[in-house]
This record gives sequence, structure tokens and C-alpha cells, in this order.
Amino acid sequence: MSHSHRREFISDVGRGMLAAGLGTTLASDLGFSTAFAKEGAESIPLGDYEALVELMRNTPPEKLQPLLASMILKGETNLKQLVAAGALANAVTFGGCDYVGFHTAMAMLPSLEMSGQLPSARKPLPVLKVLYRNSQQIQNVGGGSTTTLHAFDAIDTAVSAKKGDLGEQIRDACRNVNVDLGETLLATVGDSPLKAFNALQLAMQDDLNVHRFVFAYRTYGLVGLLGKEYSYSILRQCVRFCANHEQNRIKGNRPESPIRALVPKLLDQYKLAGKKLGNRDPGDDAVDKLSQTIYQGPRAVAAEAVAAALAEGIDPEVVGEAIALASNLYVLRQGADKWRTHGDSAGVHSSDATNAWRNMARISEPRHAISGLIVAAYHAGIQSAPFQTPPYPTDEHRGLVKVSDAAGLLAVTEDAIRHNDQGRATAAIQIYGERGYPVKPVFNLMLKYAVSEDGRLHGEKYFQTVSDEYRRIRPTFRWRQIVGLARVTTSAYGYNREDENGFRADGYEDACKLLGVKS
Repeated sequence: MSHSHRREFISDVGRGMLAAGLGTTLASDLGFSTAFAKEGAESIPLGDYEALVELMRNTPPEKLQPLLASMILKGETNLKQLVAAGALANAVTFGGCDYVGFHTAMAMLPSLEMSGQLPSARKPLPVLKVLYRNSQQIQNVGGGSTTTLHAFDAIDTAVSAKKGDLGEQIRDACRNVNVDLGETLLATVGDSPLKAFNALQLAMQDDLNVHRFVFAYRTYGLVGLLGKEYSYSILRQCVRFCANHEQNRIKGNRPESPIRALVPKLLDQYKLAGKKLGNRDPGDDAVDKLSQTIYQGPRAVAAEAVAAALAEGIDPEVVGEAIALASNLYVLRQGADKWRTHGDSAGVHSSDATNAWRNMARISEPRHAISGLIVAAYHAGIQSAPFQTPPYPTDEHRGLVKVSDAAGLLAVTEDAIRHNDQGRATAAIQIYGERGYPVKPVFNLMLKYAVSEDGRLHGEKYFQTVSDEYRRIRPTFRWRQIVGLARVTTSAYGYNREDENGFRADGYEDACKLLGVKS
């Protein structure tokens, strides 16, 4: 059997086994797109990570976790190596086109960051949690027999010689659901991860989906962990994600995103093409006012407000700050009628997306930074109409807190978390901040539960979003982020992904036993 025929045969058998094992409906529900999955044996090059990757792809989570814990305790591996191998195992298996898979990939770097904030004996817990989830989903789609991301053989010379803007060509390939062309175009960049990331920006900005934004930002971060030799393998997943999203739009007979027409219109209207970025800071009141405009919308008005601010020479960092504050309002103003503020809620999604755009704007070419912030403003209100309820905590919530010392307020917060009392938790943390107590103990408390609870796949990302925004947002407003984290943490306690109460994160308690620490 020839090389190409053998590969096609393996691919057909793999797809048939998957459909038989899961059923078409369940496979679709899991986010597995057979149009983007060519099962077979020839994955991307794995280098020194090959043994770990294959272990992760071929071992059920309940068996994998003891092995990894033992390796950590014996000093045979470290957390960075495990996260790197986990990211590659994820990429090989899912290629950016599996719902649980790409959520897990987005949680990998945050889990490593969280590990660095824990006592020595507990450091592996966040990483083991995410790798457990990774293994679960890999096994759900067939384990090591499912290889979606294959080695890239060669660059088409006809494509590499094509004239024109590379980013536009990649975007158009994604619009046409031409994955091969999009990946080939991306490969022409060479060995510069930043150039490749800039080439992907127009595709990232071409539709409104929180995951395409955050996935792009987090995968670029994984390149930094793995090294530039893995840059193409990791970033080509973004091409697949965007093409898959477009394919689903077409199949669902949904219209094109209005952002495709709005961004060029605003760039022309405010003469932003080629404009040098400004550095003006209009002050706290102006930033707060802009954030309210973005929050209240409608979305086109929010986007135009940001375009106008950038045209006036306001620093993109300040504009991004206003968008982040608007996103935070979704967390704080969500009414009690919608009890869950964790997971895929309006506030968490909006905050994570805005944080991704803010970080991408800092490293992208100016033209992409400008258009990216316009998209971020439009997206900030994409989840639902703005909540008209007052922000948490209300005066009623504050009346529930009877202590004012730091230790007492933290104790009230922890009790409120364990009773899912979002109002009391936010009130205690708000009062704590007003009294000028240090933020580190609050982060430590929230980290404890970000690790132990499931968070509906979003806990790690949102914890990192708040940590990042707290460091960057001006002191006048930054405590709002901490109050938002308290609310989301309280909402998540005890709930699994199906919103059933009485559960910790899968594998967490077993991991604690393996490491000899308290659960």
C-alpha cells in the first residue's frame, strides 16, 4: 500500500471507529468535527516531548494521574515539561476544533501560573487538574488512535510566491473553509512566532466568538513555553479554529458577522489606517465614562466610541482599560435571577475576551492593535443586553457583614463561598478593599477554590484574567476586579459542568492524596 493510500485508509478507519463508538450526535456534542480530523499515526513532530505526549494520549486519566504525580515527586519531570507535553497532546488530538479540548488548552498556562503561587507541596495541583481534564477528553474522542494535527510536509511554492497581504489571504482562506490553503500560507512566515501571530490577526478579528480570541492569545503564550520550533504546529490550530467556526456558520445558515463591515467603515471614518498610536491619558473620569458607554451600547456605538478615542490620540492601553471595566460590569451587575456567574457567563466571557485583546494589542502591529480594540469593544456587550440591576455588592449585601478586621472579613468571605452566597462574599471583599488591607491574602483564598472547583472549564482563565487586570488597571478602579473574582468564585463552589451541586473538580481529591496534602 502506498504512503498516501495507507494514510487515507487509516483516516477512514479512524473516523468509522469514532462514529461507531460515540455516535454522530454525541461526537458533534463533544465538539469533534470530522471535517477537520484526519486520524492516523503521523502527528506533528514532538521532539523531546514525544514519550510524555504518547503517555498522555494513551492513558486514561485515573491511571495517568498517579504516574504523573509519582514522576513529579521523584524529580523525573517538572510542571513546565508536563504543561508543554499536555499542550502538544491536546494539539495533536484536537487541532483546535474540540470544545472541551480548546478550553483545556486555554487553561494550561494559567494553571502553571497558579502553581507558582502555591506552597511547594501543593504546586502540582492546578497542573494535574488541567491534565486530568485533558486526558478525559482525549480518551472521549478515541485516545492515541485519534490524530488530528499531522506533520506539515512542504510549502507550496505557488502559494509562497503569491503577492498581497498575507493576513488577508489567511483570513479569506478561513472564510472559504480552505484549511490546507490557510495552513500553507501561515507556513510561509518562517520561524518568527510574532510574524505568524500578526498574520493571524485579521482572521481572529473576522467574527465574534470569545474562544477564537482567547484561544489565539493563549496558544501564542504556549509557543513561548514550548519554543519557536513548535510555533507553526501550535499556531496553525488558530487557522483550523476559524475555518471550523466559519463552516458551522455556513451550515447553520447564519449571516456573516456585522464586524466584517463595521471595522473597515470605522477605520475609514476616523482615518485610523496607518495612524500612529497615541499616548494621551484623559484621566479617571473620562475612562469611567468611556467604560459606561461601551457597557450600555448598543454594540456598534461601543465600537465607534473606541474608534473615536483612538483617533483622538488616547493611549490604546487606556482604551483597553475602559473596555476591561465595561466587561467587569457584566460580572458585577448580573442580577440574582441568573444565579450562575461562573463558567460561560456574560461577565466571565466578556472579561476573558477583553483581556486577550488587551494583551494581543500590546504585541501586535499598530494596525492590528487598533482594529483589535474596536472588535473588543463590540464584543464586550455581545453576550446579552446590559444588565440594569445595581452592581454587587448592594447596600443590603453590605448589611450582612458585621466584622471589619482583615481576618474576620476573609473568614466571612470563605463562609460565603462555601454557601454560594455571592452577595455576602462580594460585600466582605469590597469592605476589605475599602479598608486598605493587602490583596495577596484575597488572591490566596480565591486561588484555593479556583484549584479545587471545576469552574465549568473557565476557572483558571478567569483567575488569570483578574490577576492580570488588577496589576494593570489604575488604582481607582482595580478593586472591582477583585470583587468580581469573589463573586465568580462563590458561584462556582461545589458545582460540576452540568450545574449539579456537591462536586469538586474531577481528580482533585485523588491528586491531593497522591501528593500527601489536605484536600
